Amino acid sequence: MSFLLAFVGFAALVVLHELGHFAAAKAVGMRVEKFSLFFGPFLAKFTRGETTYGIGPIPLGGYVKISGMNPAEEIPPEHAHRAYYRQPVWKRIVVITAGPLVNIVLAFLILWVLFASTSQYETTSRVEQTEPRSPAAAVLQPGDRILAVDGERGDVQRLAQVISSHGCAGEPTDGCRAATPARVTVERDGRQRTFPLTPVYSAEAKRTLVGIMFGREERPSLTAGAAAQESADRMWLVTTSTAEVIGNLYRAEQREQLSGVVGSYEVTRQSIELDWVRAVFVLALISLSLGLINLLPFLPLDGGHIFWAVAEKLRGRPISFRVMERASVVGIALVGILFFIGLQNDIGRLTGEGFGVR
Repeated sequence: MSFLLAFVGFAALVVLHELGHFAAAKAVGMRVEKFSLFFGPFLAKFTRGETTYGIGPIPLGGYVKISGMNPAEEIPPEHAHRAYYRQPVWKRIVVITAGPLVNIVLAFLILWVLFASTSQYETTSRVEQTEPRSPAAAVLQPGDRILAVDGERGDVQRLAQVISSHGCAGEPTDGCRAATPARVTVERDGRQRTFPLTPVYSAEAKRTLVGIMFGREERPSLTAGAAAQESADRMWLVTTSTAEVIGNLYRAEQREQLSGVVGSYEVTRQSIELDWVRAVFVLALISLSLGLINLLPFLPLDGGHIFWAVAEKLRGRPISFRVMERASVVGIALVGILFFIGLQNDIGRLTGEGFGVR
């Protein structure tokens, strides 16, 4: 059942994205010839009005075919005035932006509803338990609250980063001990105590750890305003993280963070098996990522069409379609590289370390 639900979730994101293009094109008077869920020749279709609706065999997206997307396309004279490239620049931008905008707005609405209607759990600095035979096992106790590491305070993520900054001498191997100990300050029975803990490198986690499992505390659902702020903050975090990964693809550790359609689908499926709230949360983040990736300024992505429409407006006259075709080679290459890296990472996770959902 989780496979089917994950598929339905992905299909819904695609349909809503394309519905954004479709509705905007209809609203500004363009002629929409086809509306397709997935790619390839139609397996099933029907025609209503001037538009043919269908479903293809390749579940990697979908598309809306608007008359005149190619300036060289032959269009019946009675429909020529409704062709895409015959429209003002603002209309073209509205139509192209509508798809990613639907995904971004949808992500916000899903997160807003979740934060406003469900209790949230946040990780605290309290030690829940320690892993057997780990550096922390013989020193820390359940209930200890970690205050600082090496004198530096912060949230759990920051404390973990400071611990991981203690690396092994030379090339790290699984189980090697860090060259220097981390000084961990905890509060126990109302008193502060500091212990030296030497982190151990984990090949699975790809960083040094001391073996602490932190506790979680339940946080009640937020007010409408606070939920909106939390949603915006989460979306901004995803946006900046996405930009950082794409902007640093030359770094191996950043490339390893990429995930493709297969990985996104599998994370959604596993989340459905664990908790519907987590599954919906993951779908919201995927919807946001879909909107962000589509806004990259390279053809054939939506952002590429927006970029060239803005360039035409600034230039004051149409840009040669041949120029755009040549420029699209860069976009196609980039999309291909992202797809390949994401698929390669997904295959590695499927056959090895997993996706870290459970």
